[in-house]
Amino acid sequence: MLHYSTYEHTTSKEWVTFVHGAGGSSSIWYKQIRAYTKHYNVLMLDLRGHGNSKPKLKQAFKERYTFDVIVADIIEVLDHEKIAKTHFIGISLGTIIIRQLAENNPERVSSMIMGGAIMKLNIRSQILMRFGNVVKSVIPYLWLYRFFAFIIMPKKNHRESRLLFVREAKKLYHKEFLRWYKLTSELKPLLRFFRQVDVNIPTLYVMGAEDYMFLPSVQKIVDIQQSASIAVVPDCGHVVNVEQPEVFNSQTLSFLHQLNA
Repeated sequence: MLHYSTYEHTTSKEWVTFVHGAGGSSSIWYKQIRAYTKHYNVLMLDLRGHGNSKPKLKQAFKERYTFDVIVADIIEVLDHEKIAKTHFIGISLGTIIIRQLAENNPERVSSMIMGGAIMKLNIRSQILMRFGNVVKSVIPYLWLYRFFAFIIMPKKNHRESRLLFVREAKKLYHKEFLRWYKLTSELKPLLRFFRQVDVNIPTLYVMGAEDYMFLPSVQKIVDIQQSASIAVVPDCGHVVNVEQPEVFNSQTLSFLHQLNA
């Protein structure tokens, strides 16, 4: 089972589950814990191979990862904790995992908050993925990860996010990085499906105004999917919860409170 932590509220019955991105861990949500535990029960988890969810020896020779496999990991934790339904908050690749979970298990999802959401790969990101596919077995994965982090988060005010994700990525094993990287082969058709199908679950996209690779496609989704809304954070890049935590917390908590109004 995945490594996870729970923070239980004295009176609230609602749960909020945080899902980090590739190369990260639950530690990237440290600027959200205090704000959220004031109102909700909170579940923080480390995806397989990340943080303290170290792969077991018997998993080393299993079949490749899929988004369905990753989703099943999270459902296992929810079942173990007897959490029937939860709000989900994700960042970057975590938003794809949450959206797939909503597709597979919509009855478990109260709402989705998608920070730095990836809903389409533009030309630049497709070239980046192809380049990584060519060199991923040749150069040290941390070099590749640092390069990706700089391309996605290039500005000075993105530096904290870059350093945080590179620091967390150091905890990955090389083989684990390769397993996760192979997930990119599923992305194009999966994201096309997500853009076309509205799961009719209340969804808030929280995007940095400087998230040039992913913001335009999310703005188009919000125009056509009735269940979706968007908050664009000024002077902010891809990892909105780290770069602008006060704005992120304020916008997301307001969204959740309005659902219960």
